[in-house]
Amino acid sequence: MRTVLDDPRVTVFVGEQLRVLFWPPFRSLGIERRGSITAGVVFNHFEGVDCHASVVGSGFTRAFLADVGDFAFRGMGRRRITVKTEQPRIVRIAERLGGRIEGCLRDHFGEGRDAFLVGILRHEYRF
Repeated sequence: MRTVLDDPRVTVFVGEQLRVLFWPPFRSLGIERRGSITAGVVFNHFEGVDCHASVVGSGFTRAFLADVGDFAFRGMGRRRITVKTEQPRIVRIAERLGGRIEGCLRDHFGEGRDAFLVGILRHEYRF
């Protein structure tokens, strides 16, 4: 397993899983295993100190989660990440990292496919 930064395959993987297209600007981090992307985070919609992060996949490791926080909070200088996901498992991971559920965007990823919003503040991030 290795963390990949701004690899186009990550954006394609996340986009295909969510059935969405990402428009620049965006940044990405992903997990590559045996030559394939298995999980990814696409940071987009940069607004003030916040960035939205679309998250999908499986096999998130502590090292990768530490990389995500380091990249967003130190590398991009953000004070907040707004996680958007339709996977309840990702919501639970974000909560364990210090995030709080802040809402739901109904049909955000298509009919019957809601997005959960979880806000994570830099000083609450558990890595």
